[in-house]
Amino acid sequence: MNDLHVLSTNAREAYYTLSSASAGQRNHALLSMAAELDSHADQLFQENQLDLDEAEQSGLATPLLSRLRFGPEKLKQVIDGLHSLAALPDPLGKTTLSRELTEGLALYRVTCPIGVLGIIFESRPDALVQIASLAVKSGNAALMKGGKEALRTNRALAACVVGGIVAAGLPAASIQLLESREDVRNMLREDELIDLIIPRGGNDFVRYIMDNSRIPVLGHADGICHVYIDRDADPETACRVALDSKTQNVSVCNAMETLLIHSDIAPSLLPKLAAKLREKGVRILGDEQTRSIIDCEAATEKDWETEYLDLVLSVRIVPSITDAIAHINHYGSHHTDAIVTRDQDRASRFLQQVDSAGVYWNASTRFADGYVYGFGAEVGIATGKIHARGPMGLDGLTTYKYKLLGAGHILAEMKSGDRKYTHVDLNRNCPL
Repeated sequence: MNDLHVLSTNAREAYYTLSSASAGQRNHALLSMAAELDSHADQLFQENQLDLDEAEQSGLATPLLSRLRFGPEKLKQVIDGLHSLAALPDPLGKTTLSRELTEGLALYRVTCPIGVLGIIFESRPDALVQIASLAVKSGNAALMKGGKEALRTNRALAACVVGGIVAAGLPAASIQLLESREDVRNMLREDELIDLIIPRGGNDFVRYIMDNSRIPVLGHADGICHVYIDRDADPETACRVALDSKTQNVSVCNAMETLLIHSDIAPSLLPKLAAKLREKGVRILGDEQTRSIIDCEAATEKDWETEYLDLVLSVRIVPSITDAIAHINHYGSHHTDAIVTRDQDRASRFLQQVDSAGVYWNASTRFADGYVYGFGAEVGIATGKIHARGPMGLDGLTTYKYKLLGAGHILAEMKSGDRKYTHVDLNRNCPL
């Protein structure tokens, strides 16, 4: 069993080094990670195949097996992502406010790393590289726990990541892999050394983490995403968006789980759309009005709040956009929801009133992704509202500090009236 206090202490020391490393050194680490992954490709694939064989024998569901697979295509995506991330601007040291408080006394607000992150993620092994690379680029150290199904793959990937970090002259303890539930339980107690916990998983899991730690938690929970087809939607656009949202990849958090259709367009559109969905193997569950138009199984109350991560879709017919918005805000997970309509006013209303991290007009929910957004990668998609929201990339892994540069200024002079506050915006970068 790991000594989490020792690991956390080592991570803290690594963070102090990382936070002061140059952008060039941190980018060197990312490119070295890419080289390590490329040179160890055969070993990575062998370890992943062992994980897949064991998971298949244990009866792991097909969508989860798909997430677990790490082959040449995934490796190329990961390596390309590392190169893209290295090319992005440095998120650290950015001046977001500069203000003269009084003559000769300048205040600057400057971005900096959060510190030590504890990250718990699912059985998708490519997430390990994405998260580790974001942490290093943003100057954070990380303790990472992946799914047990990917243990061998994660070990091999972590070795490549650490190899790249060391090759850049940075501490090996910058990224450390945890392997057991006991490790996670012990990590949750290290509130003096770990600054933020980021759990990726279902609501119950995130709640467990929150209830069992004094460390701040930034939850990445279920993805119950919706597409609402409005009464005047273009039928072809509606079918394109709905099909991609549901079937492009079913085992991801930004896949559509519930389809809402306005009652005016449902009789003409739903039979065509249902046929296209079924061609892709989708099993449809519908409310009473849906079942009066197409032959399908009955949807239950539980279906509206279920993340299937499978070729299953719940369908509800609604009489108005008001009902669609109310359904999404009640049953959704505040992840990503889309409207298909030709009416800009109704689109604007949907985007304003749906309380989700991502709200889309005439676009697939599958676009909810850090790489797609140009963030290089993502730690996950935050469905809360504090600190970070939506795909959480580099900016989400930074905070800020205030730097005050003076010349012997003291508050007594301000209190006595010998000096006056000026509060003039300077519009310049912090020189230190």
